Amino acid sequence: MSDTNLEFRIQNLWNGNSKDTSCIKEIMDQLDSGKIRVVGKINGKYIVNEYIKKAILLYFRNTESKIMKFGGISCFDKVPLKTENWTEKDFVQSEFRAVPGAIIRYSAYIAKSVVIMQAFVNVGAFIDEETMIDTNSLVGSCAQIGKRCHISAGVNIGGVLEPLQANPVIVEDDCFIGAGCSIMEGIIVEKGAVISAGVTITASTKILDRETGEITYGKIPSYSVIVPGTYPSGNVNLACAVIVKKCDEITRKKTSINDLLRF
Repeated sequence: MSDTNLEFRIQNLWNGNSKDTSCIKEIMDQLDSGKIRVVGKINGKYIVNEYIKKAILLYFRNTESKIMKFGGISCFDKVPLKTENWTEKDFVQSEFRAVPGAIIRYSAYIAKSVVIMQAFVNVGAFIDEETMIDTNSLVGSCAQIGKRCHISAGVNIGGVLEPLQANPVIVEDDCFIGAGCSIMEGIIVEKGAVISAGVTITASTKILDRETGEITYGKIPSYSVIVPGTYPSGNVNLACAVIVKKCDEITRKKTSINDLLRF
């Protein structure tokens, strides 16, 4: 989960007991290459590596803003693009595809066979193999997307840098997130879940199982099919997410990724 030496150096820097900032770049480079992640899984539970978040925040504190160019447009920021100085060889070695308009910030990791459309991937994010991030979608800071996922157009996947102990959104392998969804505030989308278009899920959103009537929060169960719904509260109906069924072969065929696009 953690590099003890790096963690010790970051803690010293964070607490003002050191002026050695070299550990910041070491961590940012390891995030960028996928060697470490902000969130790891231990005994089935996701745990935040707080020292990595601290390193990202220290990067902002210790880096001056400068002029950057993107598509001929001048920007003024502290975090360069991941691919700012890449050559064709770098792209070939990375084995992912980024179309014109894709914005991937330094320290975000993109695995092989991933396709990034005109989307925004923020610092510290992790996107695993064969996943599609579609047009106008946002993968927030430190958020994690698993293998073979399809994040459809206009989706917001929430990240988080502060508070340090807070989880970003985690989307596990083989998930489909429909167009225009907002998945925020540390929600965990478990393996194989399918979320239909337009669903908004936050930490306070009721997740209602239509068959059992059970209400839960914060986690979409594996292979659930989720649609938007409402739940009575006094004299009004409030938005909720409804588990309508488990994912079957028909649903899987409708939402499966196309391997031809990944290579």
